[in-house]
Amino acid sequence: MGNEIVIHSETDLRSKIYTIRGVQVMLDFDLAEIYGYETKNFNRQVKNNIEKFDNDFMFQLSDDEVEYFSRCKIFTLNTGRGSNIKYKPYAFTEQGIYMLMTVLRGDLAIRQSKILVRLFKGMKDFIVEREHLVGYDEVAKLALQTSQNTKEIAEIRTEIKEKMATKADITQIIEDFSNTEIKKDFLFLNGRSVKADLAYQEIYSQAKETIFVIDNYIGLKTLVLLKSVPENVKITIFTDNLKKGLHKKEYDDFCKEYPNVTISFKRTNGIFHDRYIIIDFGTENEIIYHCGASSKDAGSRVCSITTTADNEIYKPLIENLLKNQEVVL
Repeated sequence: MGNEIVIHSETDLRSKIYTIRGVQVMLDFDLAEIYGYETKNFNRQVKNNIEKFDNDFMFQLSDDEVEYFSRCKIFTLNTGRGSNIKYKPYAFTEQGIYMLMTVLRGDLAIRQSKILVRLFKGMKDFIVEREHLVGYDEVAKLALQTSQNTKEIAEIRTEIKEKMATKADITQIIEDFSNTEIKKDFLFLNGRSVKADLAYQEIYSQAKETIFVIDNYIGLKTLVLLKSVPENVKITIFTDNLKKGLHKKEYDDFCKEYPNVTISFKRTNGIFHDRYIIIDFGTENEIIYHCGASSKDAGSRVCSITTTADNEIYKPLIENLLKNQEVVL
C-alpha cells in the first residue's frame, strides 16, 4: 500500500463518479487513491478475488471510451509508443464498490467504505426527494436499481460473515448503512423491525401459486417489490388505482425490464379501505397479511404488516373480488 490519502470533501468524491455505458461508476485509479493503494496493487487485490466481480460489478473501458474521456480531459492516461493506449482502467459500478468491502482491508478501507456507501445513499435520497423535478425515466430506473441493490447488499453481508478477515468492522459498515435513523425505511413485520424492501421479499417468497395484492393506491414501487417473484406464481393486484398512482407507461417499462413477471389488475369497486396481501388463496399454504400502508409507500412512515388469524371471514370477499372487471391503467 502507498500513503494513506483521505478525501474529506463530498464534492471531491462526487467529481470522481462518471456515467459510462449508462451507469454511474468510479475508476480504479481514483478508488486506489481513495483507499490508499497504488493502482497496480489495488487491481491485484481485485484480480485475486475476481470471482466476486461479475460484469455488472466491474468492466474494463474500451479503447474508444478511453480516447473519448482523455480527449474531453476528464482524465489522462499514459500511452505507449506512438499514440497507443498503454493502460485501460477498470470501472466499478455501485455494486462493485460494495463488493470491494469484502476485498480491501485495514482502517483506511473501513473509513472510506463508510464514506462511499453514504455518498451513494445520499445521491439516491437527493433524487427521490426531488422526483417532481426529475424526469419520469430517471426516477423509474432509480427505483428498479435501488431494489436490486438492496438484494445484492444483503448477499454481500452474508458473504462477509464467512470470508472477511475484518468482519466485525465490515459488519458495522452494513449496520450503519441500514440504520433506521439514516435510511428511515423500515417497517414492523409481525413485530420485527425489518427493512421495507426485504419485508416484502420475505412475504412474497412464500408464494407457491398465487399472490393477491389488495391496495387502492398503487405505484411503480408496488411493481418493483414484485419483480423477484417466480414466473410460475400468478400475481393479481386488486385496485381502483385512485389518484392514478400507476401509469400505463410505468407498467409497460416494468414489463420490458422484467418480462418473466406477469401481473394482472382487477378492480376492488370501492369496498376495501385497508390493504392486504394474500398468499396462495384457497390452499393449505394460504396466508393473509394486513398492511398498515400501501406498498408504494413502503418504509416512508412507521407502519406494520401482520398476519391475520381469521382468514375464513375474508374468503367470500376475496371470491367476489376475483369476479370483478379488469383495471385499465
